[in-house]
Amino acid sequence: MSQIIAVFNQAGGVGKSTLTMNLGYQLAQRKKQKVLLIDMDPQGSLTLFMGLEPSELKATIYESIMEDRPLEPHTLHGMDLVPANINLSGAELELVMADARDYRLQEALKPLRDRYDYILIDCPPSLGLLSYISLVAATHILVPIQTQYKAFCGTELLFKTIARVKKRTNPQLQVAGFVPTMYASQNSQDKRALQAITEQMAPVAKVFDPIVRATALADAAEDHLPLALYNAKHPALEILNQIAKHLEKLK
Repeated sequence: MSQIIAVFNQAGGVGKSTLTMNLGYQLAQRKKQKVLLIDMDPQGSLTLFMGLEPSELKATIYESIMEDRPLEPHTLHGMDLVPANINLSGAELELVMADARDYRLQEALKPLRDRYDYILIDCPPSLGLLSYISLVAATHILVPIQTQYKAFCGTELLFKTIARVKKRTNPQLQVAGFVPTMYASQNSQDKRALQAITEQMAPVAKVFDPIVRATALADAAEDHLPLALYNAKHPALEILNQIAKHLEKLK
């Protein structure tokens, strides 16, 4: 059975989609593991980064969770992707009255779990139902957190959401770790935020080395490529490989 890892933070702009794509690629390259990416963000950033045009898609995660259609992954860069587009924004309202709404994504993934070693879910930047059903379906949570004071302060809401999911619907859910992102070592505020993240989060789960703020990550996404294919010597790849190794040890 695959590990299902929700890349989750209710804040936007922390690098969830970028982390999902690049971590998925690293996992796929290690031991030729089979990786499935799920785009649960109506903005479709992961879908776009991977090279698909969201507005042109007819089969997305929306049809699977709201209309019970089988998932239809696209194979890109050695990974499979279930894409999303703006139709998914309607699911937030439709799920309110849907039968067994909490388990819609979990049920959609069941037929595929034996086919993949890892399923990575790119969660939307909110605490709404799309994020909730992603956490219900997950075995683990990986939290990207920007090294800024405001982002650090927002973790209290994140922990409350995790606690609610564990209490009500998914008691086996575990935190796989925290990934400090967009780190600028020359910035004193970033240094203080990184220290606070490390001190406060380390008792909960592993805090990885920070991924530095780099234009190469954005440039690679613009070219619809994982960073390793865009710049094979970029220092961020060492951190991504470190995270991949840690995920391989999860149970």
